[in-house]
Amino acid sequence: MTTGAISATTLTSLYEEHQVRLIRLAVLLVGDEATGEDVVQDVFLRMQDKAPRLKDESKLLAYVRAAVLNGCQGVLRRRRRAWRRAEPHRPPVWSAESNVSLSEDRREVMRALQRLPRRQREALVLRYYLGCNDLETAEAMGIKPGTVRSITTRALAMLAKEMGEEMGGEVR
Repeated sequence: MTTGAISATTLTSLYEEHQVRLIRLAVLLVGDEATGEDVVQDVFLRMQDKAPRLKDESKLLAYVRAAVLNGCQGVLRRRRRAWRRAEPHRPPVWSAESNVSLSEDRREVMRALQRLPRRQREALVLRYYLGCNDLETAEAMGIKPGTVRSITTRALAMLAKEMGEEMGGEVR
C-alpha cells in the first residue's frame, strides 16, 4: 500500500491503456465525441496539475472513471442550463460517419439509452459498454454494489420497455 502523489509515468500509462474506453464512456453519456474527448482530457490535465493522493494506487482507475462521470454530469448540467435559456435543441449525437457504420438496431438502442434516467444510463454504460463488474461500477458511481445491481435491473427493464415501444412490439 502506497500513500502519495501519483507519478507522471503512472498517469501516462493509465491514459494510454484506458483512453479509448474512457472516451467511449464519456461519449455514451454526453452524446458527442468531441465533448467526450474533452472531458477525458480535462480529467487527466487536472490530475497532472494536482495528482490525487490515494492510499491504494490500484484504485486509480476507479478514481479516473468517477472523475469522468463527474465531468460528464457537469457538461450535462451546463447544457440543461443553456437549453432552459434558449429554444430547445438537441445536438447531433452521431456524426455522418458513425451513422453509416452503425446498424439501425444499434441506433435504436442508443436512442432508448439516452431516454433513461442518468444513473441508470451510467450503470448500463459502465457495465455493458466498458465491461466493468459490479464492484468497479459501484466505485465509479460512488454507490454500493447491491445498489448497482438494482439500478441495472431497473434500467434493463426500462430499456426493454423503451425498445419494445419503439419497435412497435409488445414487451412481456
